[in-house]
Amino acid sequence: MASRITELVLDCHDPENLAAFWCEVLDYVVLDRDGEDVEIGPREGFGGLQPTLILSKTDEPKTGKLRLHIDLNATDRDQDAELERLLAAGARPADVGQTGEESWHVLSDPEGNEFCLLRKRVT
Repeated sequence: MASRITELVLDCHDPENLAAFWCEVLDYVVLDRDGEDVEIGPREGFGGLQPTLILSKTDEPKTGKLRLHIDLNATDRDQDAELERLLAAGARPADVGQTGEESWHVLSDPEGNEFCLLRKRVT
């Protein structure tokens, strides 16, 4: 038997603000609050196939590019329309050394955490 990723933890300065952003992006809901930390996940709750995301309060500054990042695929629109939606939600273009020839877009959340929007649409 193998293990499965059930939760991803992202250190941040403002868990509530980042939870609101990622809930908008992923169509997640707040599942739990533990102190200043906020856990968000699919509407079905804990234990499903999609991992939850824990926004964990830290006072430490983010330094450099994340060593692990999230890749997203649109589910109900093409990449250009999804890019517009993400930018309207508060994402910003990010430069991590890409050439401009990539088929994906590198973005950052409101606290500067990088993620990518891939071209393929999934259902």
